[in-house]
Amino acid sequence: MNMTSKHIYRTAFAAAVIILGSATDAFAQKSSSSAVTRRSDRSAQTSRTSVSDRARQRMEIKSADATDADLAWMKVVYRSLNLEDPANAALYYPEQNVDGQENLFRIMMRLLAADQLAAYEYLDGREVFSDEYRLKVRDMLDRFHIYYTEGKGYSEKHPVFAIDDSDVPATEVLGYYMVERWEFDRTEGRMRTRVEALCPVLHRTEEFGHEAVKYPMFWVRYADLRPHLIGQLIFTDDDNNLPQSTYDDYFNLGLYKGEIYKTRNLRNKSMAQLYPDADDLKHAQDSIENRLKSFDKNIWVPSLEELEKRNKAIAEASDSTAVDTPKSKKRDSGRVSSRRPSKRVKAKKSSSVRSTPAATRSVRNRKK
Repeated sequence: MNMTSKHIYRTAFAAAVIILGSATDAFAQKSSSSAVTRRSDRSAQTSRTSVSDRARQRMEIKSADATDADLAWMKVVYRSLNLEDPANAALYYPEQNVDGQENLFRIMMRLLAADQLAAYEYLDGREVFSDEYRLKVRDMLDRFHIYYTEGKGYSEKHPVFAIDDSDVPATEVLGYYMVERWEFDRTEGRMRTRVEALCPVLHRTEEFGHEAVKYPMFWVRYADLRPHLIGQLIFTDDDNNLPQSTYDDYFNLGLYKGEIYKTRNLRNKSMAQLYPDADDLKHAQDSIENRLKSFDKNIWVPSLEELEKRNKAIAEASDSTAVDTPKSKKRDSGRVSSRRPSKRVKAKKSSSVRSTPAATRSVRNRKK
């Protein structure tokens, strides 16, 4: 191989190396850019998901605060929730804070002590959610003998209190009063149930008493409490030991159980005052429950399938009636035919009795 050929080979090899290096750099740059693109897409998707979640939560809160102008019908019901009922156990347990989980009353007290929640006076027979009746936390703590100290950053405009977990009477709150609204929304065309307010009821036994005395503590608007309940996971039953529901799900799905002790009325009387007899009271409570649950079913025009099903049931009922009618006629005709032979027998007997005098007269005539 001469010098010219060697020079040509060296030049071609160098060119190949340069081309291969450029291709490698281009592939690496493309891979890096695609990775950056994938990461950016993933972060954008995560950002969109978080934004959509926040938007959904805001829409849910806005839906819960819908105005009465959108309603075509509304019924206000007062319920008494007994926390000893298994259906309401999710509001009582855990008694102490466990792994970041706390019961409903502890959440209320924590927010009240931090001046993050407004509470209102419990007025006998009515509730008013205005600044005039807003509860002073210090007065409430003194009234129910709950030990506290002034918290860090305390001021008259921003009263903050520090309450030890052991001083919160969570085990004594064995019930809640609830204001429940049954609403028919004309814009959505559906019936919905919404919790308007909650009142913890303290059960305390006097020194010489045998039965616990109930002390309603304060009213809290559920709309004010709801943002703090959306992220609080709880157990709703004993079958699933993984907390997958929130307090807000618990109330929105109506998983609680409570008897009606009052409905909003012009005379502002409770059910016990309107129905002193225990049987009448129970009957009235059941009647209200049935009317509320069947209200939305009675306002709609039945569908074609429902009409066909109803007409079929009516036709089957009429056919069964028609089938029973000939049988009754046969039974009646049988009864009539059974009576006729007895009449014929009587007729024969009467004819035989009448023939006796005639025969006697004929014998006498022959003698003559």
